[in-house]
Amino acid sequence: MQPAVMCHGPFDYRWEDVPVPTAGPGEVVIDVGACGVCASDVKCYTGAPLFWGDDDREGYVQGPVIPGHEFAGTVVELGDGAAERYGLAIGDTAISEQIVPCGACRYCERGQYWMCQVHDIYGFRRVVHGGWTPRMRFPANARVYKVPDDVPMWKAALIEPLACSIHAVERGEMELGDVVVIAGAGTLGLGMVAAARLKNPASLVVLDMNDRRLDVARTLGADVTLNPGSDDALQAVLDMTDGYGCDVYIEATGHPDAVKQGLMMIRKLGTFVEFSVMREPVTVDWTIIGDTKELNIHGSHLGPYCYPIAIDMIAKGRIDCDRVVTHRLPLAEYAEAIELVRSGAESIKVLLEP
Repeated sequence: MQPAVMCHGPFDYRWEDVPVPTAGPGEVVIDVGACGVCASDVKCYTGAPLFWGDDDREGYVQGPVIPGHEFAGTVVELGDGAAERYGLAIGDTAISEQIVPCGACRYCERGQYWMCQVHDIYGFRRVVHGGWTPRMRFPANARVYKVPDDVPMWKAALIEPLACSIHAVERGEMELGDVVVIAGAGTLGLGMVAAARLKNPASLVVLDMNDRRLDVARTLGADVTLNPGSDDALQAVLDMTDGYGCDVYIEATGHPDAVKQGLMMIRKLGTFVEFSVMREPVTVDWTIIGDTKELNIHGSHLGPYCYPIAIDMIAKGRIDCDRVVTHRLPLAEYAEAIELVRSGAESIKVLLEP
Protein backbone atom coordinates (compact mmCIF):
# COMPACT_ATOMS: atom_id res chain seq x y z
CA MET A 1 0.00 0.00 0.00
CA GLN A 2 0.99 3.63 -0.50
CA PRO A 3 -0.44 6.98 0.66
CA ALA A 4 -2.54 9.12 -1.67
CA VAL A 5 -4.78 12.16 -1.64
CA MET A 6 -8.26 10.89 -2.50
CA CYS A 7 -11.01 13.20 -3.74
CA HIS A 8 -14.42 12.05 -2.49
CA GLY A 9 -16.32 15.28 -3.09
CA PRO A 10 -16.16 19.06 -2.67
CA PHE A 11 -14.04 19.94 0.38
CA ASP A 12 -13.71 16.19 1.03
CA TYR A 13 -10.12 15.27 0.18
CA ARG A 14 -8.62 12.53 2.37
CA TRP A 15 -5.16 11.12 3.06
CA GLU A 16 -5.64 7.40 2.42
CA ASP A 17 -3.73 4.19 1.79
CA VAL A 18 -4.26 2.78 -1.71
CA PRO A 19 -2.84 -0.22 -3.59
CA VAL A 20 0.48 0.30 -5.36
CA PRO A 21 -0.19 0.14 -9.14
CA THR A 22 1.52 -2.37 -11.40
CA ALA A 23 1.96 -2.32 -15.18
CA GLY A 24 -0.22 -4.48 -17.41
CA PRO A 25 0.35 -4.93 -21.16
CA GLY A 26 1.23 -1.61 -22.80
CA GLU A 27 1.16 0.27 -19.50
CA VAL A 28 3.78 2.41 -17.75
CA VAL A 29 4.26 2.90 -14.00
CA ILE A 30 6.21 5.88 -12.68
CA ASP A 31 7.42 7.14 -9.34
CA VAL A 32 5.96 10.64 -9.30
CA GLY A 33 8.66 13.27 -8.90
CA ALA A 34 6.43 16.34 -9.01
CA CYS A 35 2.78 17.15 -9.68
CA GLY A 36 1.20 20.57 -10.04
CA VAL A 37 -1.86 21.99 -8.35
CA CYS A 38 -3.95 23.55 -11.13
CA ALA A 39 -6.68 26.17 -10.88
CA SER A 40 -9.05 23.46 -12.11
CA ASP A 41 -8.03 21.33 -9.12
CA VAL A 42 -9.12 24.19 -6.87
CA LYS A 43 -12.42 24.57 -8.73
CA CYS A 44 -12.96 20.84 -8.25
CA TYR A 45 -12.10 21.07 -4.54
CA THR A 46 -14.45 23.99 -3.94
CA GLY A 47 -17.40 22.33 -5.67
CA ALA A 48 -17.71 24.31 -8.90
CA PRO A 49 -20.95 23.27 -10.67
CA LEU A 50 -19.23 22.49 -13.97
CA PHE A 51 -17.04 19.97 -12.15
CA TRP A 52 -19.66 18.30 -9.99
CA GLY A 53 -22.77 18.91 -12.05
CA ASP A 54 -26.12 20.40 -11.19
CA ASP A 55 -29.76 19.94 -12.14
CA ASP A 56 -28.99 20.66 -15.81
CA ARG A 57 -25.81 18.74 -16.55
CA GLU A 58 -23.40 16.04 -15.46
CA GLY A 59 -20.11 17.24 -14.00
CA TYR A 60 -16.57 16.43 -15.13
CA VAL A 61 -15.63 14.54 -11.96
CA GLN A 62 -16.22 10.91 -11.12
CA GLY A 63 -14.98 10.23 -7.60
CA PRO A 64 -13.43 8.86 -5.61
CA VAL A 65 -10.32 9.69 -7.58
CA ILE A 66 -6.70 10.69 -6.90
CA PRO A 67 -6.26 14.26 -8.23
CA GLY A 68 -3.33 15.59 -10.22
CA HIS A 69 -2.83 15.92 -13.99
CA GLU A 70 0.40 17.97 -14.21
CA PHE A 71 2.86 15.23 -13.33
CA ALA A 72 6.24 13.87 -14.24
CA GLY A 73 8.09 10.88 -12.85
CA THR A 74 10.69 8.17 -13.15
CA VAL A 75 9.78 4.98 -15.03
CA VAL A 76 9.89 2.02 -12.66
CA GLU A 77 7.89 -0.60 -14.58
CA LEU A 78 7.03 -1.20 -18.23
CA GLY A 79 4.29 -3.56 -19.37
CA ASP A 80 4.66 -5.73 -22.45
CA GLY A 81 5.14 -3.54 -25.52
CA ALA A 82 5.35 -0.22 -23.64
CA ALA A 83 9.11 0.19 -24.00
CA GLU A 84 8.96 -0.20 -27.77
CA ARG A 85 5.87 1.96 -28.21
CA TYR A 86 7.14 4.93 -26.21
CA GLY A 87 10.90 4.54 -26.52
CA LEU A 88 11.22 4.27 -22.75
CA ALA A 89 13.55 2.40 -20.42
CA ILE A 90 13.54 1.93 -16.66
CA GLY A 91 14.92 5.07 -15.04
CA ASP A 92 13.76 7.47 -17.77
CA THR A 93 11.69 10.55 -16.95
CA ALA A 94 8.23 10.28 -18.51
CA ILE A 95 4.99 12.23 -18.70
CA SER A 96 1.57 11.52 -20.13
CA GLU A 97 -0.97 13.83 -21.72
CA GLN A 98 -3.87 14.76 -19.47
CA ILE A 99 -6.42 13.03 -21.67
CA VAL A 100 -6.53 9.27 -22.16
CA PRO A 101 -8.43 8.84 -25.44
CA CYS A 102 -10.32 5.72 -26.50
CA GLY A 103 -8.68 5.49 -29.93
CA ALA A 104 -11.88 4.25 -31.59
CA CYS A 105 -14.44 7.07 -31.68
CA ARG A 106 -15.02 9.40 -34.65
CA TYR A 107 -12.66 12.05 -33.26
CA CYS A 108 -9.86 9.61 -32.48
CA GLU A 109 -10.11 8.06 -35.94
CA ARG A 110 -9.72 11.54 -37.45
CA GLY A 111 -6.64 12.30 -35.33
CA GLN A 112 -8.66 14.67 -33.14
CA TYR A 113 -8.00 12.60 -30.04
CA TRP A 114 -8.16 15.57 -27.63
CA MET A 115 -11.89 15.74 -28.29
CA CYS A 116 -12.42 12.00 -27.73
CA GLN A 117 -16.09 11.21 -27.16
CA VAL A 118 -15.51 8.63 -24.40
CA HIS A 119 -12.17 9.74 -22.93
CA ASP A 120 -10.76 9.58 -19.44
CA ILE A 121 -8.86 12.39 -17.71
CA TYR A 122 -6.15 11.89 -15.11
CA GLY A 123 -7.22 13.11 -11.71
CA PHE A 124 -10.89 13.66 -12.48
CA ARG A 125 -12.31 10.28 -13.47
CA ARG A 126 -11.78 7.25 -11.29
CA VAL A 127 -10.68 5.00 -14.16
CA VAL A 128 -7.36 6.91 -14.29
CA HIS A 129 -5.96 8.20 -11.01
CA GLY A 130 -3.71 11.26 -11.01
CA GLY A 131 -0.35 12.15 -9.57
CA TRP A 132 -1.05 13.16 -5.97
CA THR A 133 0.49 9.89 -4.83
CA PRO A 134 4.02 8.42 -4.90
CA ARG A 135 3.43 5.93 -7.72
CA MET A 136 0.96 6.08 -10.63
CA ARG A 137 0.06 4.13 -13.76
CA PHE A 138 -0.35 5.24 -17.37
CA PRO A 139 -2.99 3.09 -19.14
CA ALA A 140 -2.22 1.28 -22.39
CA ASN A 141 -4.04 3.89 -24.49
CA ALA A 142 -2.29 6.88 -22.86
CA ARG A 143 -0.14 9.31 -24.84
CA VAL A 144 3.28 9.11 -23.19
CA TYR A 145 6.52 11.00 -23.81
CA LYS A 146 10.12 10.66 -22.70
CA VAL A 147 11.65 13.78 -21.14
CA PRO A 148 15.37 14.55 -21.58
CA ASP A 149 17.50 13.41 -18.66
CA ASP A 150 18.82 16.91 -17.99
CA VAL A 151 15.36 18.40 -17.36
CA PRO A 152 14.72 18.44 -13.58
CA MET A 153 11.54 16.79 -12.40
CA TRP A 154 10.03 20.04 -11.12
CA LYS A 155 10.46 21.61 -14.54
CA ALA A 156 9.05 18.53 -16.29
CA ALA A 157 5.83 19.02 -14.28
CA LEU A 158 5.30 22.25 -16.25
CA ILE A 159 5.14 20.43 -19.60
CA GLU A 160 1.40 19.73 -19.40
CA PRO A 161 0.30 23.32 -18.68
CA LEU A 162 2.80 24.71 -21.19
CA ALA A 163 1.45 22.40 -23.90
CA CYS A 164 -2.04 23.76 -23.19
CA SER A 165 -0.69 27.31 -23.43
CA ILE A 166 0.97 26.60 -26.78
CA HIS A 167 -2.26 25.18 -28.20
CA ALA A 168 -4.17 28.30 -27.14
CA VAL A 169 -1.60 30.50 -28.87
CA GLU A 170 -1.85 28.38 -32.01
CA ARG A 171 -5.62 28.78 -31.93
CA GLY A 172 -5.11 32.57 -31.97
CA GLU A 173 -3.65 32.39 -35.49
CA MET A 174 -1.66 35.52 -34.75
CA GLU A 175 0.32 37.38 -37.40
CA LEU A 176 3.54 39.40 -37.16
CA GLY A 177 1.79 42.78 -37.06
CA ASP A 178 -0.89 41.83 -34.54
CA VAL A 179 -1.63 43.40 -31.17
CA VAL A 180 -2.25 40.40 -28.93
CA VAL A 181 -3.89 40.58 -25.50
CA ILE A 182 -3.55 37.72 -23.02
CA ALA A 183 -5.95 38.08 -20.10
CA GLY A 184 -4.58 36.27 -17.06
CA ALA A 185 -0.98 35.81 -15.92
CA GLY A 186 -1.23 32.59 -13.99
CA THR A 187 0.75 29.51 -15.00
CA LEU A 188 -1.24 29.04 -18.20
CA GLY A 189 -1.27 32.72 -19.15
CA LEU A 190 2.48 33.02 -18.55
CA GLY A 191 3.04 29.97 -20.73
CA MET A 192 1.01 31.74 -23.42
CA VAL A 193 3.23 34.80 -23.06
CA ALA A 194 6.36 32.69 -23.66
CA ALA A 195 4.77 30.92 -26.63
CA ALA A 196 3.28 34.07 -28.16
CA ARG A 197 6.63 35.84 -27.87
CA LEU A 198 8.03 33.27 -30.29
CA LYS A 199 5.35 34.39 -32.79
CA ASN A 200 6.76 37.93 -32.57
CA PRO A 201 3.52 39.96 -32.64
CA ALA A 202 3.77 43.74 -32.94
CA SER A 203 2.71 44.17 -29.33
CA LEU A 204 2.04 41.60 -26.62
CA VAL A 205 -0.22 42.92 -23.87
CA VAL A 206 -0.89 41.02 -20.62
CA LEU A 207 -3.68 41.76 -18.15
CA ASP A 208 -3.87 40.59 -14.56
CA MET A 209 -5.09 41.88 -11.21
CA ASN A 210 -1.82 40.82 -9.50
CA ASP A 211 1.13 43.16 -10.08
CA ARG A 212 3.64 40.48 -9.08
CA ARG A 213 2.41 38.24 -11.88
CA LEU A 214 2.61 41.13 -14.30
CA ASP A 215 6.26 41.56 -13.34
CA VAL A 216 6.87 37.94 -14.30
CA ALA A 217 4.96 38.44 -17.56
CA ARG A 218 7.37 41.23 -18.53
CA THR A 219 10.39 38.97 -17.92
CA LEU A 220 8.80 36.35 -20.20
CA GLY A 221 8.27 38.76 -23.08
CA ALA A 222 5.21 40.98 -22.49
CA ASP A 223 5.57 44.43 -24.08
CA VAL A 224 2.77 46.04 -22.05
CA THR A 225 1.21 44.96 -18.76
CA LEU A 226 -2.01 46.36 -17.35
CA ASN A 227 -3.85 45.80 -14.07
CA PRO A 228 -7.61 46.20 -14.70
CA GLY A 229 -8.01 46.92 -11.00
CA SER A 230 -6.01 50.14 -11.27
CA ASP A 231 -5.70 50.77 -15.03
CA ASP A 232 -8.37 51.45 -17.63
CA ALA A 233 -7.25 48.43 -19.64
CA LEU A 234 -9.92 48.76 -22.31
CA GLN A 235 -9.08 52.38 -23.04
CA ALA A 236 -5.35 51.67 -23.00
CA VAL A 237 -5.71 48.98 -25.67
CA LEU A 238 -8.00 51.17 -27.77
CA ASP A 239 -5.49 54.02 -27.50
CA MET A 240 -2.59 51.88 -28.71
CA THR A 241 -4.61 50.62 -31.69
CA ASP A 242 -6.07 53.93 -32.96
CA GLY A 243 -9.42 52.99 -31.47
CA TYR A 244 -9.79 49.72 -33.37
CA GLY A 245 -9.00 47.20 -30.63
CA CYS A 246 -6.63 44.25 -30.40
CA ASP A 247 -6.33 41.67 -33.17
CA VAL A 248 -6.24 38.63 -30.90
CA TYR A 249 -7.62 38.23 -27.37
CA ILE A 250 -6.92 35.09 -25.34
CA GLU A 251 -9.01 34.61 -22.18
CA ALA A 252 -7.06 32.72 -19.50
CA THR A 253 -8.41 34.13 -16.24
CA GLY A 254 -11.36 31.85 -15.55
CA HIS A 255 -13.44 34.91 -14.62
CA PRO A 256 -16.63 35.89 -16.50
CA ASP A 257 -15.70 39.58 -16.52
CA ALA A 258 -12.66 38.79 -18.68
CA VAL A 259 -14.95 37.37 -21.37
CA LYS A 260 -17.05 40.54 -21.49
CA GLN A 261 -13.89 42.67 -21.38
CA GLY A 262 -12.47 40.80 -24.36
CA LEU A 263 -15.56 41.30 -26.48
CA MET A 264 -15.27 45.05 -25.95
CA MET A 265 -11.47 45.14 -26.41
CA ILE A 266 -11.14 43.13 -29.62
CA ARG A 267 -11.43 44.72 -33.08
CA LYS A 268 -13.98 43.81 -35.73
CA LEU A 269 -13.04 40.55 -37.49
CA GLY A 270 -10.63 39.77 -34.65
CA THR A 271 -9.94 36.36 -33.12
CA PHE A 272 -11.14 35.57 -29.59
CA VAL A 273 -9.67 32.45 -27.96
CA GLU A 274 -11.57 31.08 -24.97
CA PHE A 275 -9.28 28.88 -22.90
CA SER A 276 -10.52 28.92 -19.31
CA VAL A 277 -12.55 26.29 -17.52
CA MET A 278 -15.18 28.37 -15.73
CA ARG A 279 -16.81 27.58 -12.42
CA GLU A 280 -20.25 27.96 -13.97
CA PRO A 281 -21.86 28.99 -17.28
CA VAL A 282 -21.05 32.48 -18.59
CA THR A 283 -23.56 34.66 -20.45
CA VAL A 284 -22.48 37.29 -22.99
CA ASP A 285 -24.05 39.49 -25.67
CA TRP A 286 -23.80 37.32 -28.78
CA THR A 287 -24.82 40.26 -30.95
CA ILE A 288 -21.28 41.62 -30.48
CA ILE A 289 -19.87 38.33 -31.78
CA GLY A 290 -22.10 38.27 -34.84
CA ASP A 291 -23.76 41.41 -36.14
CA THR A 292 -21.50 44.00 -34.49
CA LYS A 293 -17.99 42.60 -35.01
CA GLU A 294 -18.19 39.29 -36.89
CA LEU A 295 -15.57 37.74 -34.62
CA ASN A 296 -13.71 34.48 -35.01
CA ILE A 297 -14.44 32.59 -31.78
CA HIS A 298 -12.01 29.75 -31.12
CA GLY A 299 -12.13 27.38 -28.19
CA SER A 300 -8.95 25.86 -26.83
CA HIS A 301 -8.91 22.48 -25.11
CA LEU A 302 -5.83 20.74 -23.68
CA GLY A 303 -2.51 20.62 -25.55
CA PRO A 304 -2.85 18.33 -28.57
CA TYR A 305 0.35 17.72 -30.55
CA CYS A 306 2.08 20.37 -28.43
CA TYR A 307 3.92 18.21 -25.89
CA PRO A 308 7.10 17.82 -27.99
CA ILE A 309 7.18 21.61 -28.46
CA ALA A 310 6.68 22.20 -24.72
CA ILE A 311 9.43 19.71 -23.86
CA ASP A 312 11.78 21.44 -26.28
CA MET A 313 10.97 24.91 -24.94
CA ILE A 314 11.68 23.86 -21.36
CA ALA A 315 14.81 21.91 -22.29
CA LYS A 316 16.19 24.94 -24.18
CA GLY A 317 15.27 27.44 -21.45
CA ARG A 318 12.77 29.35 -23.58
CA ILE A 319 10.56 29.80 -20.54
CA ASP A 320 11.96 30.84 -17.17
CA CYS A 321 10.57 28.05 -15.00
CA ASP A 322 12.15 29.57 -11.87
CA ARG A 323 9.84 32.57 -12.17
CA VAL A 324 6.73 30.44 -12.71
CA VAL A 325 7.20 27.81 -9.97
CA THR A 326 6.84 29.64 -6.67
CA HIS A 327 6.21 26.79 -4.21
CA ARG A 328 7.33 23.15 -3.89
CA LEU A 329 5.68 21.25 -1.04
CA PRO A 330 5.69 17.64 0.15
CA LEU A 331 2.59 15.65 -0.81
CA ALA A 332 1.34 15.50 2.78
CA GLU A 333 0.92 19.30 2.71
CA TYR A 334 -1.66 19.12 -0.09
CA ALA A 335 -4.22 21.14 1.89
CA GLU A 336 -1.78 24.05 2.20
CA ALA A 337 -0.95 23.75 -1.51
CA ILE A 338 -4.63 23.99 -2.44
CA GLU A 339 -5.07 27.09 -0.29
CA LEU A 340 -1.99 28.73 -1.83
CA VAL A 341 -3.48 28.31 -5.28
CA ARG A 342 -6.94 29.23 -4.09
CA SER A 343 -5.82 32.59 -2.70
CA GLY A 344 -3.38 33.28 -5.53
CA ALA A 345 -1.87 36.21 -3.65
CA GLU A 346 1.63 34.78 -3.23
CA SER A 347 1.73 31.82 -5.61
CA ILE A 348 1.85 31.13 -9.32
CA LYS A 349 2.61 27.45 -9.82
CA VAL A 350 2.52 25.25 -6.74
CA LEU A 351 4.01 21.76 -6.97
CA LEU A 352 3.55 18.71 -4.75
CA GLU A 353 6.56 16.41 -4.50
CA PRO A 354 5.76 12.92 -3.17
